[in-house]
Amino acid sequence: MVNPVRNVARWSALVAGLAYGFNHHNTLVAQEAKRAEEIKKVKHEALIAKAKVEWTKMNTPAGGIITDPENPGFDLEKVLIHYSETA
Repeated sequence: MVNPVRNVARWSALVAGLAYGFNHHNTLVAQEAKRAEEIKKVKHEALIAKAKVEWTKMNTPAGGIITDPENPGFDLEKVLIHYSETA
């Protein structure tokens, strides 16, 4: 016959191991979900950036004049000269 203290210790270790395993598994699942969300966010941002570049290419005038004042390459003098020549 096994000592009752030893039985309690065995069952306590088993329950503690199960609790730890359950907690550790949930932590790993949460980390993986967070990592997947970050990857999805990065891909979405890259897709938006690519779409902006393509939209800019499609909507750039044939003369090469940049009419968007938010664009770093915007030159007001070139735009005014272009409009005065075409008008």
